[in-house]
Amino acid sequence: MREIKELKQEKEHVCEECIKIGATWVHLRTCQTCGATLCCDQSRYKHMTKHFHRSGHPVIISSEPGEKWMWCYTDNLFAEYS
Repeated sequence: MREIKELKQEKEHVCEECIKIGATWVHLRTCQTCGATLCCDQSRYKHMTKHFHRSGHPVIISSEPGEKWMWCYTDNLFAEYS
């Protein structure tokens, strides 16, 4: 996480995969490696976790308004930022 100098933000407030299949989501997360915005583990399809397992991209941020935190799947590490 320390290597991240600039945060990648969502392009649109949608799950890029859910929108393709007409599904809904609970919360959104943005990958800090590639910028993909996908749904959280409380959502039916858990697209962000699937993205991590396929790509190996470890760090995400919350894309929810007012939330300023990041998560590293590899290290199982949570951090807040300002």
